[in-house]
This record gives sequence, C-alpha cells and structure tokens, in this order.
Amino acid sequence: NLRRQRQMCIRDRGSITPDEVADWAIGSVLSGGGGNPGDGTASAWREAVDAFVEGSRRSRLGIPILYGTDAVHGHNNVIGATIFPHNLGLGATADPEFVRAIARAGALETAATGARWSFAPCLAVPQDIRWGRTYEGFSADPELVGVLGSAAIEGWHGDDLAATGVVACAKHFVGEGAMVWGTAGRHRHPWMDWWDGWGSGWLLDQGDIQIDEDELRRVHLMPFVAAIRAGALTVMACYGSWHGRRLHAHHRLLTELLKGELGFEGFVVSDWMAVDQLDADYDTAVALAINSGVDMVMVPFDHRRFVTTAVELVESGRIARERVDDAVRRILRVKAAAGLLGEPTQDPVPIDVVGCDEHRALARAAVRASAVVLVDRGALPIPPAGPILAAGEALDDIGIACGGWTISWEGSPGPITDGSTVLDGLLRLSESDAVRYDPNGEFGTEDAAFGIVSIHELPYVEGAGDRADLSVPSDLLDLVRRVRQRVRQLVVVVISGRPLLIEPIVELADAVVAAWLPGSEADGIAEVVMGAAPFTGRLPVAWPRTCQHIGDAPGVHGPAPWPMGHSAASGSSATAEGDRA
Repeated sequence: NLRRQRQMCIRDRGSITPDEVADWAIGSVLSGGGGNPGDGTASAWREAVDAFVEGSRRSRLGIPILYGTDAVHGHNNVIGATIFPHNLGLGATADPEFVRAIARAGALETAATGARWSFAPCLAVPQDIRWGRTYEGFSADPELVGVLGSAAIEGWHGDDLAATGVVACAKHFVGEGAMVWGTAGRHRHPWMDWWDGWGSGWLLDQGDIQIDEDELRRVHLMPFVAAIRAGALTVMACYGSWHGRRLHAHHRLLTELLKGELGFEGFVVSDWMAVDQLDADYDTAVALAINSGVDMVMVPFDHRRFVTTAVELVESGRIARERVDDAVRRILRVKAAAGLLGEPTQDPVPIDVVGCDEHRALARAAVRASAVVLVDRGALPIPPAGPILAAGEALDDIGIACGGWTISWEGSPGPITDGSTVLDGLLRLSESDAVRYDPNGEFGTEDAAFGIVSIHELPYVEGAGDRADLSVPSDLLDLVRRVRQRVRQLVVVVISGRPLLIEPIVELADAVVAAWLPGSEADGIAEVVMGAAPFTGRLPVAWPRTCQHIGDAPGVHGPAPWPMGHSAASGSSATAEGDRA
C-alpha cells in the first residue's frame, strides 16, 4: 500500500490544517522555532495540538500524529513556560541529576500542551566557539556531553514514557561540532537568502566536517553511543557534510553505523528542509535521503510534493518497498512506545504545570550552579548593604537572558515572557535603596563602593549566529569604563551563548562572571554574586583570551586561555596561572 509513505512526512503546523492531516494521514506535525498557535500561551498550544491529534485520528487508519517541537531549554516557544539555561550553561554544572530533573520538568510542561516529541537534546561537541550553535552543546568534552545528554533523554522519557513522557531526539548526527569555518555558504538553501543583507551568518553552520574517522568516532560519535544506551528513540541528521558528502545522504553513517553497528532501532528524522539541499533535482534528493537511512522527512511547507514524489520513486524502483516498510515500522514502533496507538489518555498532564513555582525554583537553582567565576580579585560577593551602581541593558532584560530559541526562532530582547531578571535579584537581595540602576551607566558624579555591569550578546540561532569576531563591542566597553570611574570595586557579568574576547574587560574589572544564557530565572545570578549561594560552576569549554586562541588562527600570543574546568571562585583549585595578576 503506497499510502504508507505518509507516515514518513512531518509538516509544520502553520502550513497544514487538521482536516488535511486527516485526509492525507500525515505522520507528524511540528511547531518550528516560533511556530506558536494563537496567542502563544499554554492553553492555546493545547487547543491547537489537540485539534491536529483529533484530525489524525480521523484518518483512514486512525494513526495519531507525533507532535514535535523545538523544546530545547524548557518548552521555550510557550509564553509563560519555564525557560531553563541553555545547554552550555548546564554543562558548567557538570551535574547529570540537574539535567535529568530539568528535562523531566521540560517534558511535563511540553506534555501539558499535548506535544509528545522534543527536538532535544543537542549532542554536539563544539570545537569552534564562533559557531552560532555553541550554546546548544553541553561541553567540548565528549564524555561530559554523553553523560549529560543521556541524563536529558532519561528525563524527557521519564519513568513511564507512555503516560507523561516526551520522546527525546538526539541531534544532530554526527560531527557538527567539527565543521570548518568558511565551508558553509555553498550549502545554504535559498530560504536562507534573506539573511545575506545582515553581513554575517552561515559561515560555519551547515559546513563541512574534515576530520578523520578516528576523531569522528572518538569525539563526536561518543555522545550518540551513550544516548542510544539511554534509550534514545529518535535521531535527527546533521545539515553538514563529512568530507563533502552531505550527512542526510550518507548511507554509511546513517544506516551502516547508526542503525547497524550501534543497533539504533528508532527512526531518523531530517532537519528543516535539509533534504532539499541534497540535489537540485527533488526526486534525486528524496531518493538519496530515504535510501541513505532517513525515515521521516521534514517538509514544512509541502507534504503533497513529498508524498507524490515518494510514491513515484517506489513505483519506479528507485526506492525499495522494503526501505519504506522499514522506515514506517520504525516510526510506528516509536509511536507505540509513546503510548499513542491506544486510546487517548484520560488524564493528560495538567496545564497549570507550565511555568509552575517548582519548575522556576529548579531553573533558578540551575542558574546558580551554572555561573562561573572567571576572575575575582576580592570583589565577590557584593554585600547587600551596598551602595551599588548597576548598569547594562542585559541586567533587566528577559529576552537577552533567554537568548535564541525563545518564543520566536531567533529570540529577541525585551519582556518576551514571564520571569525574573538579574536586576530583580539584586533588588530582592539588597538592603533598601542600596541599588541604583541605569542601563547606560549614566550616574553623573555619583560614586559607590560597588558596581555591577552586564555585557551581552543579542539573541541569535544556528548559522545566523556565526561570528568571525567575538570581541566585546565598543559601546559595551565604554559602559564598563564609565562605571569603573564611579566605583571602588567592579563586577562584570557576561551574558552570552559562548565565550567572548573580554581581555579589555579583565583589565578594568575586579571580578568577571560568566552567566551564559540563564533563561527566565536570571535572578539566580544575583544570588551567587551577592553571596546567597556559592559559585560552583566550571568552564565547559576553554575560554580564549585573544583571537589567536580561536579556531584555526595561527600562533598563541598574550595570556593563556582559561582552560576547560576553570573556576576562580574562592576556594577553587582550578584557577589559571595569572588570573589574579
């Protein structure tokens, strides 16, 4: 029956209706980044997802869809959900129990809206921090990525996947953290051309991986081996190439290695429109992907074209019926494990779990545990009596603290969702009138004992965040200089998705704290800065001091990078030589 190919199709919710899902018996629907129904609240999500699921149950065989979403740091598309730190911050905790609990909370909030598939965790092992996806990886240490990624999968699935669990997706297979700078542009699909006017982006993401097989296995495959042992049921293929061959069309890696050697019994899903990149001829592109081992094809805008093409390819013999049977069997196996093939559950996860106090407290604890002291010359903690001059836009901006993949695909500054900022924490923990805040650091002639300034990156995602220059912008340097003149001791908090080149900041500040992208409970940063909790985080990646330490730039000059595992917190033995000079 050639209708079975329809289970192999995943379509974006914004370009299909529940009635079309019923008529075409589509296998999956997703909300891509920012693909929010209605007003974006949890109740609007639940109503929309239920409508799609009901539509799928009206299809010829009544096989329900598996509804997917980019819930990569909590149910981050939902207004009012708990937004946890991005993975790089969680890597600084090096705590699988934290990660497991966070994934469990994210699963409950996701399941409460009816979605039962999360495109998480990302198991990348980032080697070049210029990459716009650096913050999606837990660490540059493959063993730590494997431990934390496995914990995340266990948390998403829970003790009973069919009851309250959400199917996790290990991504992106395999080696994306080793893509080479400057190899990406030629692979971009035309849908990304709108970004060209911005003058940056997609210089590394979706590029070529040029390492040998030993390194691919030793570094980048290791987390996937651990993920499969932890019960991963879905794997998303990588946009990039390995020595010029696109990974979505790599039979040796997807079929012989992943499904054969590693024994993966779940299904492989393609990334957003990635199959379109394989060949200018669409028939050839679809045949390459499916024959290489892709089981479900993400065609966000046109299911008719894919289904019609797949049927013609089977009828012509370019795709074997046995390959289709294998793909559909894998998809149905996962749906059965998620409890979707039986009667609908009568007791869904209650909607009021979304953004609940318990989950926000967990997120705040994760923020405290993720913060890393890069430098401290005796300025930490800041006493609550102050007085304190506080400056920097990011101190009071939820959108900047959350970063990309938050409410919209790219994320954005501003009050985009509920939460608490670093400034909220400073005001809560300090004595009355101890904190004076001006985002621009314009304090006139006023002096104070202590100052705290934030520097930041604006939100970005994927290749749109590829940056050749990670230096701190001049306006932020000027901000630090202005506040430095007004205070005796200065603490700088770096809110970013990766290490930045902060050597000029180090020369001005008495303490520097890496806060990563803390999410909706950013006030947890204030708790460690003001001594309400200890600093315990350690660097999950090396932090360069100059541009010569990044990527393939020649030579090493100036201060040595802070190594992976570094912390300058009081009592730590992992301080780098010269940090307190």
